[in-house]
Amino acid sequence: MKIASFNINGIKARLPRLLEWLEETRPAVACLQEIKTQDEGFPAEEFEKIGYHAIWHGQKSFNGVAILADGVQPVEVQRGLPGEPEDDHSRYLEADVNGVRVACIYLPNGNPQPGPKFDYKLRWMERLRGRMAQVWVEEVPAAFVGDYNVIPTDKDVWAVKAMADDALMQPETRDAYMRLLGDGWTDALATLNPRGGVWTYWDYQAGAWQKDHGFRIDHMLLSPELADRMVAAGVDKEYRGREKASDHAPVWVDLRA
Repeated sequence: MKIASFNINGIKARLPRLLEWLEETRPAVACLQEIKTQDEGFPAEEFEKIGYHAIWHGQKSFNGVAILADGVQPVEVQRGLPGEPEDDHSRYLEADVNGVRVACIYLPNGNPQPGPKFDYKLRWMERLRGRMAQVWVEEVPAAFVGDYNVIPTDKDVWAVKAMADDALMQPETRDAYMRLLGDGWTDALATLNPRGGVWTYWDYQAGAWQKDHGFRIDHMLLSPELADRMVAAGVDKEYRGREKASDHAPVWVDLRA
């Protein structure tokens, strides 16, 4: 079973690339972030044509998450995180697919920091940790995947100095992420690439893609039940280089049945 995650950076603008990727790689589950469309604008029928069923949590112009499943209907468990009733950002969606609990995450960026956006990021991460703890207690095979907007360690960025002031790698951000790992969740990409140097994002500016000036912010955190079934994990890097590509590349994990 392959579970994948792709920050598509605008589903309408990238739809041809997204359909191309789905048909060429055929993940059993694909979690999408930054769909940037209201619910009524989500192109569900285009995915149906190639055999994927979808649930989505949209928002006008920015944010938005979706879960696609090959040949089956994802069974929605939860949308949004509890803890801040006034938080109307579409950043979290959770479903059961083929016996696996899959959560699709678009974590706040947090810039500029310090400031209210950074404070919101840290609160959101604590709320996420609370939800992950609830799922942990259920003892279901679970994958929390998506754009975490966290560079976990120095080996996850092309140049530490270049990103030193960014919210993505502040000590508080990293500490919050490490607390998730400390709770027992497995970072699939880091586990299988312990030396680092694996990027999932390259900015559109300053020739970042051409220079390979990237960093790793798209993560797949697995419960022990799934970590034991992991056989491979990687990044579909080539899709970042295609015409009208997202600034992220898809990430994926392969699991034994």
